[in-house]
Amino acid sequence: MTRDEAWDLLCEYTASDSLRKHGLAVEAAMRYYAGLLDGDPEQWGLAGLLHDFDYERWPEPPEHTREGARILRARGVDEEVIGAIMAHADWNLSEFPRDRAIRKALFAVDELSGFIVACALVRPNRLEGLEPRSVRKKMKTASFAASVSRFDIKAGAELLELELDDHIRHCVTALQGQAAALGLA
Repeated sequence: MTRDEAWDLLCEYTASDSLRKHGLAVEAAMRYYAGLLDGDPEQWGLAGLLHDFDYERWPEPPEHTREGARILRARGVDEEVIGAIMAHADWNLSEFPRDRAIRKALFAVDELSGFIVACALVRPNRLEGLEPRSVRKKMKTASFAASVSRFDIKAGAELLELELDDHIRHCVTALQGQAAALGLA
C-alpha cells in the first residue's frame, strides 16, 4: 500500500478531523523513530497513519484493530504493518506481543503524540520551544487531556529503553516537522 492509498483509506473510514490529525502525528513520530531504530520509514509511517483508521466504525475492543486488520489484509498490506497495529492495543498482546522495534515504537508514540498535540494547542507558540519539562508538568494535571494514559506514555519510553525526556524530545521534534499539517504552525 502506498502512502496516498493509506491516506485515502484513513479518510474513507475516519470523518473526524482530529482523528485524522492524530494519524498524521503518529505517522510523523513513527517515521522519525524508524530513522533512530533502523526501520523502514515507509512501513513504519503506514503503521502510524493507519493504527486507528477503524476506530470510528469499531471503537470497542476487540473489534477496534481486528476489523481494521481484516480490511488491511484484504488490501494486501504487509503483515509487519498489521502486526504493529494489532500490538498497539493491549487486548491483542497474547497474539501480537511488543517484541519488535516497530511494535514497541507504535505503542510508545501513540499516546505521547496525542498528549504533545494537546500541550501545543494551549501554547501561543504551539510546538515551537515546547520542552520535555513542560510536557511532564502537564502530565501531572489529571484533568488535562484526561483520556490520555500517563501510564502508557511512561511505559512506552521504558519499552524503547529511553529516558522519558528523551522520548518526549524525539516526539516533539517529529511533530514539528509536520506542524502545518497538524494545524500547529
